[in-house]
Amino acid sequence: MSTFNGLPAHVLFVHFIVALAPLTALLAILCAVWPAARQRLVWLVLALSLIVTVLTPLTTEAGEWLEDKVGRSPLIEAHAEIGDTMLFFSLALLVGAVLLAVIHVSAARGRAVSSVLAAVVAVFVVVAGVATIVQVYRIGDSGAKATWSQIA
Repeated sequence: MSTFNGLPAHVLFVHFIVALAPLTALLAILCAVWPAARQRLVWLVLALSLIVTVLTPLTTEAGEWLEDKVGRSPLIEAHAEIGDTMLFFSLALLVGAVLLAVIHVSAARGRAVSSVLAAVVAVFVVVAGVATIVQVYRIGDSGAKATWSQIA
């Protein structure tokens, strides 16, 4: 999809990523460090992380289409390169959400979850979550610079 209602699809998809990826990361971190939150939010986190993972390649594909339309510049190419890395962060967030769900289901079935395993998963989720938030900021900043430098 290259346009939606006359607007470049990239512009629309970006807003989903900018809102959902950090929100999902924060909720995943909350679930990782607070078991009571995990009981209530784990399935939401899993669903949101799946949505972010699906939207990420759609956003980058739409961005490549837009790049072809507006022309290449060093700033746009830098934004595209860093934007292509977002899939790795989305996948890490999804893996973290899956691990949280596995821990949740195991605990709900009365299986003891090793505290070492729970700690490793928590560290992974916190690192993936913080990295995702930072990467969304970096990608957005480079996109804003690429966009607004052509207007100014």
